[in-house]
Amino acid sequence: MQTTLPRQNLVLVGIGHTNAHIVRMWCQRPITDTRLTCISNFGVATYSGMLPGVLAGQYESQTMQIDLVRLCAQVDAQLIVNQVTRLDLATGRIEFADRPSIPFDALSIGVGSVPARPLAVRADAVIPIKPMQTFLARIASAIETWRAADEKRLLRCVVVGAGIGGIEIACCLPAYLGWQHGLDHRDFSLRVITSDDQIGRGVAVRTQHLVRQAFARHGIEVTLGRRVVGAEPGSITLSDGQQLEADVVIWAAGARGADWLSELGLPLDDRGFIRTRPTLQSVADDRIFAVGDAGSIEGYNLPKAGVYAVRQGPVLWHNLQATLTAGQLQPYQPQRGFLKLINTGDGSAIAEYKGFAAAGRWAWKLKDRIDLPFIRMYQVDGTASGMLDANNSAPRSAEDEARLIRCTGCGSKIGGSVLSRALARLEIPVNPQVILGLDAADDAAIVRSDASGMLTATVDFFSAPLTDPYHVGRIAALNAASDLFAMGATPVAALALVTLPLGSESAQEETLYQLLSGCLYELRMMGATLVGGHTTEGATLSMGLSMLANQTAQPPRTKCGLRPGDELYLTKPLGSGVLLAAHMRAACHANWMSALLDVMLQSNQAAAAQCEAWGVRSLTDVTGFGLAGHLWEMLRASDCAADIQLSQLPLLPGVLELIQQGVASTLSPANRHVECDINVSHLDRARPEYAVLFDPQTSGGLLVPMPAALIASNPKIREQLSVCGWPKIGTVVPHDMGHQPRLQVRP
Repeated sequence: MQTTLPRQNLVLVGIGHTNAHIVRMWCQRPITDTRLTCISNFGVATYSGMLPGVLAGQYESQTMQIDLVRLCAQVDAQLIVNQVTRLDLATGRIEFADRPSIPFDALSIGVGSVPARPLAVRADAVIPIKPMQTFLARIASAIETWRAADEKRLLRCVVVGAGIGGIEIACCLPAYLGWQHGLDHRDFSLRVITSDDQIGRGVAVRTQHLVRQAFARHGIEVTLGRRVVGAEPGSITLSDGQQLEADVVIWAAGARGADWLSELGLPLDDRGFIRTRPTLQSVADDRIFAVGDAGSIEGYNLPKAGVYAVRQGPVLWHNLQATLTAGQLQPYQPQRGFLKLINTGDGSAIAEYKGFAAAGRWAWKLKDRIDLPFIRMYQVDGTASGMLDANNSAPRSAEDEARLIRCTGCGSKIGGSVLSRALARLEIPVNPQVILGLDAADDAAIVRSDASGMLTATVDFFSAPLTDPYHVGRIAALNAASDLFAMGATPVAALALVTLPLGSESAQEETLYQLLSGCLYELRMMGATLVGGHTTEGATLSMGLSMLANQTAQPPRTKCGLRPGDELYLTKPLGSGVLLAAHMRAACHANWMSALLDVMLQSNQAAAAQCEAWGVRSLTDVTGFGLAGHLWEMLRASDCAADIQLSQLPLLPGVLELIQQGVASTLSPANRHVECDINVSHLDRARPEYAVLFDPQTSGGLLVPMPAALIASNPKIREQLSVCGWPKIGTVVPHDMGHQPRLQVRP
């Protein structure tokens, strides 16, 4: 976590072969006083050279993936998963459709290319190989459509394009149809169509011969010299007017720049790629670089091949440093020839170098020995407990981790026992206008206004759990307002409380702008506004809000409304504290982070309104003190007990795996102070689900006690609960005033 705000901003759009090298170098020696931001449409990047191997079942899909969430966490870079819409070259800002723009001092665009598809070819009729992150899912969907229509009919597959990419996809597709879908060569037909009069333009004659041999082994037919000029679901039209029936049409023909590159205001070549000088800089703006397939270097006519992108990495790294430090740039000099390795999908490959070509298992093994070490340079290895620090020191113990890495989000709260002991030592003045205050320990305070109405107030504050200040602002607003929603109050106004790290005025201004933009987005959605606040400097970025609301629910939904027989439901899955702790150790996978963000950015307003409509009398939100702590508060206030089932707890993806690795929020031990009032077997205490009870939640869900009489009088409510996705986790029971624990935990 950065403790000072950098003065300069280096932004990478697209983390392909070249830009990935920059992230790797950043881990070793980051540029002084510079923030690194990575922008990608997906939380993972894919290595195109291994896609055919994944298709053939030679690798697992994750083998070809770079987890950008973990990679950026490891190097303390900001990751924005979003689509760039345009550049403001005058102000040096990158714009998006649904979030604030961000500044750049140096920008590298490495978004690759997309297949060139004629207008008459309908998008829903073909499967472009890009984006590769969704390629396998799109093929599987097309095959399921075929199965649903008529499984007995032959599956008709077409690959459009016979460059190296199309050749590899065609050769590896039969293996995929076998291992993934249980089809053999009698169940499908496969045809490659190319507008060229030969297979594999640009490769040696010997290579073409070896490709034809591979096609013959796989039973692949070839149509030469004809273009696909039209396509509709179920059929394609060729340039000579012939129509072919097709169920799966994979588009691997040609390459052009992505459509949105034309919106950047930069000069493009005739295929839509950004024109650059040999230094890889845009011909129109020295701050902007275009690399890999996205760039077109003036004076060269290079094929779109990953080897050029890889070789550009060191030159780009040098030139980005030179741009940000007023140094001397150096030109990129493309190599004249390179080794081509073509995966034929059957454990063999074709190798070509300087016109010489041969094939065999040895060529596949050579390709494997090149590809695996390359991709592993960008993959974060190991579990959370075995992560190395930035200085490549030995793995730290759990005790050291707890001292050095304090958790953020609601995991940065002070433990409940510390808070209660400190408050107990204070003499709190009594005010007759305070209806619900510190003595009641509820989600929010209620104060009688001068107009004899009720004004509900709350405050929440946390250390930034993410490097993206816009998302931090959104989560802070939702987290603070959650207390109000739980009590049946309607937010009206908010005061922002912000701690900014040290930095230049411009850096602090930009961070504050991003924070408050996110905050205002959520305030608008809930019908509230920002009326003021306070900003100070500190060691790390922190934010909170003090919020005022009209108490619309009467009586307020306080914590003391539980009754025996109430059924307990949760509106969101648990585990955000564990995942955020893992994220600080670069151990939270991209798909886990995606699910976590979805949950943290989900407002509790609609859920609270639904509870109001049902007539629920008591609610609380599950935040920093964990499910056990917040449920215990309700049970104590209502003088009840509860039975809960560990197997029914809804959990975020990855939580159990991380707990088994020893990952926990630093607030979890303090949250266990309620264990003295919990009855649980030794066997269940050892289950990872039990640890989740004490996990602090950031922007967590609501704990909903549904009265048994309410459910009995309206049986449709149980169906509605299922539609909402709110699982039942337990039941409220009477409390024995003796020594009975308030919380009974069952498997």
